[in-house]
Amino acid sequence: VLLGSDGTIHTKKVSSSTENYAQAIVEGLSEVLHETALAADAIAEIRHGTTVASNAILEHKGAKTGLITTRGFRDVLEIRTLRMPRMYDIGWTKPAPLVERHLRQVVDERVNAQGIVETPLSEADAARAIDALLAEKIESIAICLMHSYANPAHEMLLKKIIQNKAIALPCSISSEVLPEIKEYERTSTTVVNAYVMPIVANYLKALRQGLDRAGVRARLLLMQSNGGLTTDAAAAGRPIHIIESGPAGGVV
Repeated sequence: VLLGSDGTIHTKKVSSSTENYAQAIVEGLSEVLHETALAADAIAEIRHGTTVASNAILEHKGAKTGLITTRGFRDVLEIRTLRMPRMYDIGWTKPAPLVERHLRQVVDERVNAQGIVETPLSEADAARAIDALLAEKIESIAICLMHSYANPAHEMLLKKIIQNKAIALPCSISSEVLPEIKEYERTSTTVVNAYVMPIVANYLKALRQGLDRAGVRARLLLMQSNGGLTTDAAAAGRPIHIIESGPAGGVV
């Protein structure tokens, strides 16, 4: 949908390019420019709703993700909460977690709810957990430690060691992604962020490059799940905010 500064609207529909979602967007935009006889530099802003993140989750085609958590909380992803879609349906089966059990590592550490360190995290134990996941050739890593919303020091230590060992490895820590109470919600959200981060980052990079090659230098904004907008750089680092980007964009 091309919205002119004078309020005029021009629409165009093209088929999706599943092998490279960005391709169809660039080609469709080029056709719109041709039909309206506008130059590429006439575009001031691009607002984009995408299902690339939700597709990756629904199809279980996200990155191979590892998780590091506090000892005793390895299975939070599977235990989940008491919430069920049908309260009394004893035949309901929980969805498979996005991180398999052998890709979940634990570390000896503990921060209490007031943010006070009760069990310090040693660098040796942190390095051991990270090395175990790197040996599994993970493509992204999530870190969620107990009460890190109150004191993120241990998560920051793990992140620092990961950057020293594998600087290019995408890393999501819960104190940055969702610094709130409740272990399952925070762990699940951080894992989802890590799971789709490489897919979303590669997609947005390809889209930006395609637009630049087409001469469209306008800034790229992504629809968020809440109906708001965020920059492509912010979306690449926190893709959790654009999981429902496509449906939200449709409603708006």
